[in-house]
Amino acid sequence: MRASQAGVPVDLIVRGLCCLAPGVEGLTDNIRIRSIIGRFLEHSRIFHFAAGSDDPLDGEFLIGSADWMHRNLSERVEAAVPIVERRLRTRLWEILEICLADRRNAWELHQDGSYLQLMPEPGDEGVRADGTHATMMRLALARHSV
Repeated sequence: MRASQAGVPVDLIVRGLCCLAPGVEGLTDNIRIRSIIGRFLEHSRIFHFAAGSDDPLDGEFLIGSADWMHRNLSERVEAAVPIVERRLRTRLWEILEICLADRRNAWELHQDGSYLQLMPEPGDEGVRADGTHATMMRLALARHSV
């Protein structure tokens, strides 16, 4: 919340429910929360902090082993590790961009706790129209066939 209060835009991509209320003036007004719901249960656990960098690849990247829920943080040991290799950072940034562009599988959380399903707009293509899961499958198949 301190980042939001300082004017830093924060995007959270979560798999399911989230207890944080976005858009609360003076507290979370710079926080956007979206859930990606679709074909697969598993999802990325990528943490990106711009850390003052203009180029997102120069920021900090970490990957985690579990959801940040009470049972995972207080009742067992979970790991979040930094990613330093630029090639891997590029791939992580690509995944985050896909999730943030999705208008097929994405739901936005509102301040009142309700979710609004995003819908592709006329003329949308790629991830905006197809969604995160279809886009990731397409990329995996294309990379595998090379």
